Amino acid sequence: MKYAEAIEFLLERTDYERWPGYTYASRFDLRRMEALLHRLGDPHLGARTVHIAGSKGKGSTAAMIAAGLQSAGYSTGLYTSPHLVTLRERIAVDEKPVRKREMAEVVATLRPHAEEMDKEQTCGELSTFELLTACAFLHFKRKKVDFQVLETGLGGRLDATNVVTPELCVITPISLDHKEVLGDTVALIAAEKAGIIKPRVPVVGSPQVEEAARVIRDACSKKGALLVEVERDFSWRRTGSDLSGQSLEVRGKGGTYRFTLPLLGAHQIVNAATAVAALELLGIPKESIESGLACTRWPGRLQVLRRRPMLVVDGAHTGESAKKLKEALEQYFHFESLILIIGASADKDVSGVAAELAPLASRVIATRSRHPRATGPEEVAEVFTSRGASVEVTDGVSRALEKALGEAKKGDLICATGSLFLVGEVIEYIKGLNPEIYP
Repeated sequence: MKYAEAIEFLLERTDYERWPGYTYASRFDLRRMEALLHRLGDPHLGARTVHIAGSKGKGSTAAMIAAGLQSAGYSTGLYTSPHLVTLRERIAVDEKPVRKREMAEVVATLRPHAEEMDKEQTCGELSTFELLTACAFLHFKRKKVDFQVLETGLGGRLDATNVVTPELCVITPISLDHKEVLGDTVALIAAEKAGIIKPRVPVVGSPQVEEAARVIRDACSKKGALLVEVERDFSWRRTGSDLSGQSLEVRGKGGTYRFTLPLLGAHQIVNAATAVAALELLGIPKESIESGLACTRWPGRLQVLRRRPMLVVDGAHTGESAKKLKEALEQYFHFESLILIIGASADKDVSGVAAELAPLASRVIATRSRHPRATGPEEVAEVFTSRGASVEVTDGVSRALEKALGEAKKGDLICATGSLFLVGEVIEYIKGLNPEIYP
């Protein structure tokens, strides 16, 4: 099987990332994953596992934990979503994305089993994300990783990753996201995220609003799971920063950790404290925790792509994340005018993003990514115009970038945000990368 054929096979399935409006409980069924993985020899049970759910920061936290494990000498698989440029980013071992040949090989292995299950029609058709998750487990088994760090795709209770027996669970901050799928209150969403908690498996909980914290505490109590609440048991502070990162001091149960995190934003400090708590529970030495977090790579989040003019990208797509982006832009960057390139997915909170960023922007360029779930730029422009912003509509990320780069003055800042899919296309453009078969 060739790589292009493998990707075509994966994407011809139902891809819930590209199809908004589905019903969570009626579409997701863990029996499908369990049946497929059993046919493949249960590859998901072959490594020690850290399982991560949450609304915000779960990818960053996963990357930090994986970096700490790798620094301690463990071969580590990392499974995350979505990707920025290529699907292969989602499945990495020791920071190296799965190669095209390797991806084709794992798809060729699982394809006959998936097709046979389709014919049997026992639990419904396997989705794109379920097959990608199986690919990750197969690749990690073939690479004989010591640890696999898994980020849930959506929710937790019915997520395709929730077939593992983890050594540790982590729940990052929970907020009102994916309301149309997971529920319209923080408590309902927290209950879905807390579905990854297993009997007697320790849990690290990031700082939470009280409504979510109560749900997590109750779930841990019912499962007999030790809960380490980062806000209660740890403390942290920033000791310095520049555009390359921020120097931190985190006080944990195992001592005081000092390192420079190459990620910007106050929220990343909280993610770092959560990662330290997780790595402590896994018994990772202090030196490895410090050196691992200092080497963390997690692109597309407050990432500086150019200095002259200054170009930064971030995947903020909710009012809450846009507020954090606004605070970070004001704290870390000095600029005369902000040119905002904005695009959004159809199910995201454009109004909340506009409320935070429109007052800061001198100029707004509304556009859309190639993603089929992208909102039309005219609709995005209308929301920002209602907030008093000066808005221009441009169809296509590359054209929006060319316009912003051509008009930016020496002291201006260009920020592209609203969607990780948009961010991925900005990275493609700046780095001269050729997009693969969508996505």
